[in-house]
Amino acid sequence: MRDLFLDLGIELTNDQLEKFNKYYELLVEWNDKVNLTAIVEKKEVFIKHFFDSLAVLKVYNFRNELICDIGSGAGFPGIPLKIVYPEISLTIVDSLRKRIDFLNMLSSELNLNVNAVHARAEDYIKFNREKFDVVFARAVARLNILSELCIPYVKIGGYFIALKGSSAIDEVRSSVIAFKELGADLDKVINYQLPSGLGERALVKVKKKRATNKKYPRSFGKIKKLPL
Repeated sequence: MRDLFLDLGIELTNDQLEKFNKYYELLVEWNDKVNLTAIVEKKEVFIKHFFDSLAVLKVYNFRNELICDIGSGAGFPGIPLKIVYPEISLTIVDSLRKRIDFLNMLSSELNLNVNAVHARAEDYIKFNREKFDVVFARAVARLNILSELCIPYVKIGGYFIALKGSSAIDEVRSSVIAFKELGADLDKVINYQLPSGLGERALVKVKKKRATNKKYPRSFGKIKKLPL
């Protein structure tokens, strides 16, 4: 499995590879009770979850940034990034307590310092507005909805990076107005293929240029009913 990551310029140490293997084992073990993922075959997990998470290296070089992963689910992309770049400061926000319990257990087992927060994104913003260098979202919600939930967390000069499927460009076209309204501009969109022909993905990188109006994010009900 180590060779998978060479295409991203990552040479895993033995310790990092061991952590990814342990991550896989714990993911499958907990999946029966928490329903973390529909993907359980080892190669697919390594490609569709671990490789896909680390593909953000195609648009960002990490050092010691403050990172926030919104709606992380089973820890993607935040935990794989923390395994490879332990010097980043990672906060994960998720609204489901069982997923946070899994992430706390996982962080302990892998000896990772991760701040896993049980909260809705529109609530956690209260004391964390424009705090983070980079904010990620790998959720299935449309980009204009994700943008309102995530961009308010990004520092001016920082980035919101969305991990999307192959239809990302259509979502980008319908989200340009939202970016502007939230104080950001599109930086780039990159499409790429997963190894072994397991699908096409895209990364949408948005740069924060101006402070976000404090009326955002609205309640999730309003965001969903009247997206920007």
